[in-house]
Amino acid sequence: MVHGGSWKANVNLIHSGHLCTALQELSVTTWNVEYRRVGDPGGGWPGSYEDVLAAVSFARSLPNVDQGRIVLVGHSAGGHLVLLAAARAHLPVIAIAAVSDLVGWPTEQSAAFLGTASPADASPLHALPIGARQILVHGTNDDVVPYSLSHRYVGAATEREDDATLLMLEGAGHFEPIDPLAPECHRVLAAVVGIVAPT
Repeated sequence: MVHGGSWKANVNLIHSGHLCTALQELSVTTWNVEYRRVGDPGGGWPGSYEDVLAAVSFARSLPNVDQGRIVLVGHSAGGHLVLLAAARAHLPVIAIAAVSDLVGWPTEQSAAFLGTASPADASPLHALPIGARQILVHGTNDDVVPYSLSHRYVGAATEREDDATLLMLEGAGHFEPIDPLAPECHRVLAAVVGIVAPT
């Protein structure tokens, strides 16, 4: 699990801890991943992404982990990072309210994250196809990251014959999908369990 927060150093992994606890209660072993962010030494592009790749390598190195049941989950800026990591690692991914296109949706935050790098180099949309299962979860009333990003990403992934699904949360905002007290979060939990422990 990779948290969001606009890639900024003032938001840390506590932000996603409740979702991780809810997954653990469903018997899903979970790592809540921290990474260098804008404002940290080495944070931004590519340091933040490299840290997430290191976390994936760590999970894959553990002897008691079923390699066929690893799934990357991320929210917002973390959704951006796990989509890129999934493209490199060819692992299934659940990206929640993800910043899935840095070219088509430039912001102050993404500019700070990129520094002098090209948006296309760090844009998940431009990394397609990734050759792995992708579920994008997005609330239609998200006022932080627009729903249209996930809709456009899934369309592009499908055109490239990737296995991609859009889980639309009608009326939900940016944070309900990662809040276990919100009904929308139950659909996120079910999506994760559906990949790691299919019936």
